[in-house]
Amino acid sequence: MKGPNRVNILHLYKDYFPVLGGIENHLRILAEGQAARGHSVTVLVTSRTGQTHVDERAGVRIIFAGQLATVASTPLSLALPLRLRRERPDIAHLHFPYPLGDLAQTVFGRARRTVISYHSDIVRQKRLLRLYAPLLRRSLARADGILAASPRYVETSPFLAPLAARCTIIPYGIEAERFAAADPAQVELLRAQYGPRIILFVGQLRYYKGLEYLLAAMRQVEARLLVAGGDDPRRRAELEALARSLGTAERVSFLGQPDDDALPALYQACDVFTLPASERSEAFGLVQLEAMAAGRPVVSCDVGTGVAWVNQDGLTGLVTPPRDAQKLAEALNRLLADPGLRARMGAAGQERVRQNFGQGQMLEQIEAFYGRVLNAPDRNLIVD
Repeated sequence: MKGPNRVNILHLYKDYFPVLGGIENHLRILAEGQAARGHSVTVLVTSRTGQTHVDERAGVRIIFAGQLATVASTPLSLALPLRLRRERPDIAHLHFPYPLGDLAQTVFGRARRTVISYHSDIVRQKRLLRLYAPLLRRSLARADGILAASPRYVETSPFLAPLAARCTIIPYGIEAERFAAADPAQVELLRAQYGPRIILFVGQLRYYKGLEYLLAAMRQVEARLLVAGGDDPRRRAELEALARSLGTAERVSFLGQPDDDALPALYQACDVFTLPASERSEAFGLVQLEAMAAGRPVVSCDVGTGVAWVNQDGLTGLVTPPRDAQKLAEALNRLLADPGLRARMGAAGQERVRQNFGQGQMLEQIEAFYGRVLNAPDRNLIVD
């Protein structure tokens, strides 16, 4: 779809870089990749302030609509629907869950076609979900196409399962080469600083990441745990206090949010990467792909989503039940004690990323998906 097939794309979500998170990182990769492939790309999100402003980065036009407040993790903005009304894209690409974006598109959207990336169910905000569920079902039923990142999520989501025949599976993709080629000097410096046995967690310090169980597991694991990520000082203070109460604080280092350029070395410096997710709010676990691309085995938890589909138990790492510190400790100790097993699983992870989760593959598949949507004779008839 390059050259004469240039598509005018509008992505709609609540946040964008420099806000960090799995969906935000995916959206940035997608938008910048589409712009590099010759498409006209606009991202409409909320601002962290009350002021609306427009930026351009890497060929992507980003509209930050002024925000009034945040309720149940949902930014409220009057400017967002008003700005949406002025856009006339070929494709409006909504990223769920974001109820305000869905409502704004329903009322003010002017796109030729509307597609939805369904990243996650609403899990914690049950009152909001009761109010939002009728609109959510209506929007999914009327969408011209639905994208999901794993077959497991379609199977287990109460909203996607009834529409499984209309869902197209396109896994998230990453720039695998970046994580496979860290600076050896940076890696050695980290190893010298933190010791010969390193466990790494990367991600925001959110409730569903399962860090409480990981900190408890560290009572039985002789290694250094590096926790990289998080912009919530209160949550970090709570976890640091928990580590002290558990007696594991001396072996846990909270690094804060690392620079993006520092991530490859962090992954390669660790012996084992872990994603101890405790709730199905963790829908995929993009950080698992980054660790696998760096050749590191993964220990994750099966919360009934795509997490255990990405990290295949016994092949690319080990999968344990959620909220079970004992099983988590056993899996970490098993890998720490067996360098050969770590090497085999790390190599299998790298190969799995190369075969299935490349950034270029994702961009090509979504581009082809857009083509089917735009060329369909009737709305709402797009199936995989």
